[in-house]
Amino acid sequence: MPKDDKYDIPANLVLDQQLCFAVHAASNRISDLYRPLLAEHGLTYAQYTTLMALAEEDGVSITHLATRLGVAKATMTPLLRKLEEKALITRKMDDESERQKSIRITEAGRELLSQSCHATEIVFATTGLTEKQANDLIALCKKVSTI
Repeated sequence: MPKDDKYDIPANLVLDQQLCFAVHAASNRISDLYRPLLAEHGLTYAQYTTLMALAEEDGVSITHLATRLGVAKATMTPLLRKLEEKALITRKMDDESERQKSIRITEAGRELLSQSCHATEIVFATTGLTEKQANDLIALCKKVSTI
């Protein structure tokens, strides 16, 4: 007779009932969907979101950009270096503060962002979410990310 390998564990330890796991799995899946679409344009997801942030608010400090993207400042340096090598952004010393660099998206960066924006539409369609569901999910994620 086969042995039952299931353990009696508390309901709050069931993996599929964990908020952290659901958010993590969903984030990974979304990233997986973006990867090949952005690769066609020579972009990673982190580069894509950085360009989006700069298109919204240009000429910002590395610290501000890192905060906006929800990443550590140290993460930004190699990311920005690659974007600068591709001539998609510029990094210049800020006129007001000699210790900070001002990050700006270039015209080539704006053009590439425009060419690659179809990725967002494709990923959204692939999720099968309605616009209301997506907006509700975005609002919930923002709420959690501000705690």
